Amino acid sequence: MQSKKTLVVGASTKPWRYSYKAIESLRSHQHEVVAIGLREGEVAGVPIQKEIVYIDNIHTVTMYVGAAHQAAYQEWLLKWKPQRVIFNPGAENPELQSLLEQNGVEVLEACTLVMLATGQF
Repeated sequence: MQSKKTLVVGASTKPWRYSYKAIESLRSHQHEVVAIGLREGEVAGVPIQKEIVYIDNIHTVTMYVGAAHQAAYQEWLLKWKPQRVIFNPGAENPELQSLLEQNGVEVLEACTLVMLATGQF
C-alpha cells in the first residue's frame, strides 16, 4: 500500500471527535498526516496547526468542518489542487465540490473512517 499524504481539516484533540479518530486511523494505516484545526495540539504524534501554510504533495484532503467554515480553505484547495477531497458526513458543500471538480480534483462524499476500514482509501 502506498502512503497518501493527507490533510485533515477540522482536526481536534478531543478523542470523541471523528477528526481525531481519522488521524489515528490514517496513522495506523501508515499514511503521512498533516492537521489543521482551531486549536493547536497533537493527535497520534501529529501536530495540529492553526495556520494554513503551504503544504506540498498533499494527495487527499479530508474535511471535518461544515460548509459555513470552508471558505477559509477554498482558495488554498483551488490553488494547490490535491488529488482528491473527501467531504465527510456533515461537511458536504455542493458549491465547493463543483468548483473542485471543475478544476480536476476528485470529490467524494464519504466517510474517511469507513474508507480506511474497508480498504477503499
